[in-house]
Amino acid sequence: MKKVGLKDIAEHVGVSIALVSYVLNGQAEIKQVSKDNAQKIKAAAELLNYRPNQIAKSLKMHKTHTIGLVVADINYRFSTGITRAIEAEAKKANYTVLFGSSNENEDTFAELVNVLINRQVDGLILVPVENSQDQIKMLQKAEIPFVLIDRNFPEITTNHIALDNYKAAYIATAYLIKQGHKRIAFINYDTNMFHLHERNRGYLEALKDNNIAFDEDWLQQINSNNRVGDIDQSLDKILNLDQPCDAVFFATDTLAINGLKYLNKIKAKVPQDISVLSFDESEAFELFYNLVTHLRQPVEAMGKAAVDTLLELINHSKINKQISLESDLIVGQSCRE
Repeated sequence: MKKVGLKDIAEHVGVSIALVSYVLNGQAEIKQVSKDNAQKIKAAAELLNYRPNQIAKSLKMHKTHTIGLVVADINYRFSTGITRAIEAEAKKANYTVLFGSSNENEDTFAELVNVLINRQVDGLILVPVENSQDQIKMLQKAEIPFVLIDRNFPEITTNHIALDNYKAAYIATAYLIKQGHKRIAFINYDTNMFHLHERNRGYLEALKDNNIAFDEDWLQQINSNNRVGDIDQSLDKILNLDQPCDAVFFATDTLAINGLKYLNKIKAKVPQDISVLSFDESEAFELFYNLVTHLRQPVEAMGKAAVDTLLELINHSKINKQISLESDLIVGQSCRE
């Protein structure tokens, strides 16, 4: 069977080989390739079963004892924590970690993956971003060892290490109910990412199981491009309902930080006026006048499981692991007793 090359894809789409190269190497945005052409090129690569065989072969034949890591945003405490955990575990196996931050951008994610592959890392640990499914499928076709961490796409069978987001959100919501709260708001991103949808599901199921009638105004979904403005509006809404919410559960630490800033601005007292709970922890919480009750993710365990799984793959083991871990609820003073 003839090997499909860049020229075949270029002829199929009717564009230059250079344009195909830009798209398949994650440089479409930088090189200002139109979205229409980029989509056609990706579709053609899929149709023609294009595989970067030479890269895959070099990864299999020559170990470099390096691991590539792509996190979503290095500014998140979770990202720095998981990076340290992976570096520590990789060092035990005499591996070096090369890492980059996608900043939640699909094109940057694809570019970083390709850069790391071209550096001939032995395998990849990835925190995928929204709409990065095509990149994940390309890695599978190229038979490049990789493990997804923190996030996954349920429609794609991959090795992944993730938190049980449903259970964590359920436990946190149930805790607020146990503290006597009956009108609990949940502020999350408006996204198609599975792990955040699972947090919505856990919140809603906990309300249902405790016979609390859900009000649609309680679930506020934030546009990531207008996070600060949307959070301010969401808090105004839940605090000014006919029956105001008496607790707010933030789906991420960044949402919680921005929410706390606004509550301070409007002089709302925590927890006297409203209880606050955050899904993740943040160093910024230490600056707040009350220790914020939060869910702590097991980053050390996640890092260890990711490295162990990847090393099995690098050593040509055919494995299929989906590891689900649990978080801890750290009780502070931001929720009334």
